[in-house]
Amino acid sequence: MKNKKWSLLALMLAIGLLLAACSSDKSSNEKEKDNEKEKGAEQVDREGFPTVVVNEDAAIEGGTLNVALVNSSPFQGIFSLSWYEDAYDADIMEFMSNNIFKTDGDFLVTEGGIATLDVDTENNKATVKIREGVKWSDGEPLKIEDLILPYEIIGHPDYDGKRYGAEQENVIGMTEYHEGKAETISGLKKVDETTLEISFKQLSPAVFTGVGDGLLYYAEPSHYLADVEVKDMLASEKIRNKPVTLGAFKVDSVVNGESVKLVANEHYWQGKPKIETVIIKNVPPTTIVAALKAGEYDIALSMPTDSYMEYKELDNIQILGRAELSYSYLGFNLGKFDADKGEAVMDENAKMSDLELRKAMSYAMNIEEVNEYYYNGLRTRGNSLIPPAFSTYYDGELEGYTYDADKANEILDKAGYEDKDGDGFREDKDGNPLEIKFAFMAGGDSAEPMAQFYIQNWADVGLKVELTDGRLLEFQNFYDRVEANDENIDIYMAAWGTGTNPSPIGLYGPKEAFNMSRYNTEEHTKLLTAIDSPEAMDPKFRADAFKAWQEHMAENIPVVPTQFRTELVPVNNRVKGVDISYGTHGYIYHEWELTAETAPKSTK
Repeated sequence: MKNKKWSLLALMLAIGLLLAACSSDKSSNEKEKDNEKEKGAEQVDREGFPTVVVNEDAAIEGGTLNVALVNSSPFQGIFSLSWYEDAYDADIMEFMSNNIFKTDGDFLVTEGGIATLDVDTENNKATVKIREGVKWSDGEPLKIEDLILPYEIIGHPDYDGKRYGAEQENVIGMTEYHEGKAETISGLKKVDETTLEISFKQLSPAVFTGVGDGLLYYAEPSHYLADVEVKDMLASEKIRNKPVTLGAFKVDSVVNGESVKLVANEHYWQGKPKIETVIIKNVPPTTIVAALKAGEYDIALSMPTDSYMEYKELDNIQILGRAELSYSYLGFNLGKFDADKGEAVMDENAKMSDLELRKAMSYAMNIEEVNEYYYNGLRTRGNSLIPPAFSTYYDGELEGYTYDADKANEILDKAGYEDKDGDGFREDKDGNPLEIKFAFMAGGDSAEPMAQFYIQNWADVGLKVELTDGRLLEFQNFYDRVEANDENIDIYMAAWGTGTNPSPIGLYGPKEAFNMSRYNTEEHTKLLTAIDSPEAMDPKFRADAFKAWQEHMAENIPVVPTQFRTELVPVNNRVKGVDISYGTHGYIYHEWELTAETAPKSTK
């Protein structure tokens, strides 16, 4: 193909010219010169951010912490670890967490949490023991039935959430319970008032993370949810508006999709928090920088990295940072989820079923330029579906799909995709028009130009790609339609948070609802199974199994990693005690303090 390759700056100039007709206060050239100065001029050291706030000022008593949840859509407001679906609700739940385990910097269960974990690998059993005296936010004591309830919710025949899959079926008796053949889960045994014994079909190193092999890491209040049927639970106000929690804070009120007011939990097992009130509000990415500058918020969660240059000089905040346990990716729609079979089913006639087409599209994406221009090096091109933070398992030698338009053209030529009618776009192998529908999520000023840049990347190699519905999709609409394998979505750009367990089976297993590309082959299932097999107790075996899986996914690319990410957390100068280091973040909210009644504004 002889299409001219566009640079990102050139595309921004073109978009700027289109926008100029709508604005006369500054020319598009002037605007683009401003953008060029602000973006791409400085590459930032991703490792150079602190993880702990430094604040030596004396603390005040109580106070209100104002938290910005940076989100272009209303949050769902599903405040249950059995039911929630996205990172925004997870961010809110961190302040009122029902987690029972504490993990260390290596993401392994350690002492110091609500519960301890003892694993008997020879007999495929785990013993969970809760400390005495722990209470729910309504004053009711935590009991073993509260540890059993999450298994009964997820495994229930009426459960239609996203968390039942192969991992859960590793708990003995779970399959029979899920199929309605048993009234209880035989692998769960209440030993005494503080001890639960769990029997598994097999165990792997994943169990030691507290979230693998079917082990669940949290409790649900059985006394509070006893009168709510599983089929009604997701819509219940006891989940949506009035959850009972074990965390440092408890819900006072909810404005659906907009804000949550939390107050200190006087029953918190580590002591009543030093801050009295937390107010979490949804804030659009387009206004968050101005709001931080004005001191409207003390901390921002899910802060956009692409606006870093706009807030890095604010003198009323400290910016914390860490490598995210996540990655961005481009997904290819390869089939459907068969509800009757309870597993992903590939469609050999799917538009993206041709591996060579997927390879070409992967090589054609100039992620490197996007990272430089918008993210100032705070994101890097991803080569694997295992984030580098998991250094034991991440394959740093994997080549990945770095930008190479010539290679993309070569692949398409050899595969038989030709421009037969001379319109600049290739037809499919049979000579039919090839139009690829691309789902891209709305969010911030940069979303539209980035989506158009990728579309132009593909046009540069002769592929006609168009946005689904001709526009960016709102967050919830995006995921609802991707999960439904909407016929108007052939490819989609999204991100996964892996959590502290790097095992990929929960995202890509054949029975997992989160396997949204619907990739499912016998070889792939074997590779996934090996990672969490009994043989994987041998560290070398498991590392090799991770490597083999990463190589398989790179060769078959049902999804292709695009970016590894750096999480930035701006914190106002009146806040102290914040530590986002892995292994500590979830257990010190009660220690956060404020040093002034109002947050200082920036002078810059």
